[in-house]
Amino acid sequence: MDDLVKGLINVAFGQGEEDDRNRDERSRSTWAQVVSGEHDDHDESISSSDRHNRHGYNRQEEEEERNEEWRSGESRPTMRPPKAVHQDYDRDDDRRQDNYNQVNWNQKEGKEADDGWETVGKKPVKQHYKAHKDQWKNYKRPLDEQDYSSEVKYDFGIEPSGEELNDLSKALNKLWELDLNRLVPGKDYQIDCGEGKKVYQKEDMAEGSLFSWLSEEIFMRPTFARFCSLLDNYNPHEGYKENVTPEERQEQAAFIEEISRTAPIKYLHRYLSSKGIVSENYQDFKRMMTSLWFDLYGRGGTSGSSSAFEHVFVGEIKQHGEQEVSGFHNWLQFYLEEAKGRVNYQGYILPRRHGSIPDTETQLLTIQFEWDGVLKSVSSTLIGVSPEFEVAIYTLCFYLGREENHVELGPYPVNIKCYRLGNKIGSAFPVADC
Repeated sequence: MDDLVKGLINVAFGQGEEDDRNRDERSRSTWAQVVSGEHDDHDESISSSDRHNRHGYNRQEEEEERNEEWRSGESRPTMRPPKAVHQDYDRDDDRRQDNYNQVNWNQKEGKEADDGWETVGKKPVKQHYKAHKDQWKNYKRPLDEQDYSSEVKYDFGIEPSGEELNDLSKALNKLWELDLNRLVPGKDYQIDCGEGKKVYQKEDMAEGSLFSWLSEEIFMRPTFARFCSLLDNYNPHEGYKENVTPEERQEQAAFIEEISRTAPIKYLHRYLSSKGIVSENYQDFKRMMTSLWFDLYGRGGTSGSSSAFEHVFVGEIKQHGEQEVSGFHNWLQFYLEEAKGRVNYQGYILPRRHGSIPDTETQLLTIQFEWDGVLKSVSSTLIGVSPEFEVAIYTLCFYLGREENHVELGPYPVNIKCYRLGNKIGSAFPVADC
């Protein structure tokens, strides 16, 4: 009888311990779902997918144009809840409170909480090379006190042919050939495209970063280094008035001077001057280029708050309605922001038709990402091309193209979209034409 009683007691206590363990396990599982967002994301993705499929929401170009809504000023709801803006970007020339890279988001530069907790479902961080900024301060000096690279020493291929003058696609393809600074996949950098997704899908299909590595030598190339030094001159929040310092103006002019020594920009000048669009005087042409890309104009209801360079290459975050990213079509900006932990790559967008799937060699990508927690549902970018090449093709399309320009760039059929804001570039970006 005593043994029976003891057995019943043990069974009872054993069962109680098992119940406790089950409750603990359920508690831990629920907490993991809350921290990672797995449970809520799953439910929301189903409803989002159903909703968009019912409305035929599967056209990449339409989504891209919705992302460039500066033309209409309307706001499209994002499919992820935006994060609040924690910092003000009021300009102060002395303290540089507007400095996007050095002040406002510096708390996100890899500083981990030292409290023993680890975020569940955190994406693994890959090692990135960060650009040396030592020489950047020299770019703000007066133009005649700066050192530039040598001029292109040959004229072969820089003079547009008659065929190229009559065919914009051939001219743009010629610029691709003249991009001597374009990087080589696998030699200069490595990317990991992850998995593909539809535009309306919100699941993160990339286990890690887009860029696995980038050669340190790239940031020593003159046009690349000068381009990168310009990226931190802007307040990314749309509608905030920019205050450009005299040093930054010198930095802008020095960038134009540097790229004007390259083959793509020399070809661009000869092409436009032969059409009578720009002066044959190269100094006048450089001043025109500085004005076209860096003069401020209004966006988001505030005058002097944006420019072609800021929108196309740096990117902006819309503040009215739901937050969303607009512009941001440059791969160098993407790499640097990803290295700082501000960009979260979500995967590539599947081709609308049965096109080729991107791999490590692909240099025209359509992707989805978050920038400081704000979604860019679809964005196109040319990977590894030089700054002078992008400036050249978008300038050429602005002066001689239409809103949509179906052309070929090397092996890629591309629709280069170029939108105007009066006599300025409102937006310009490539879309895979497949």
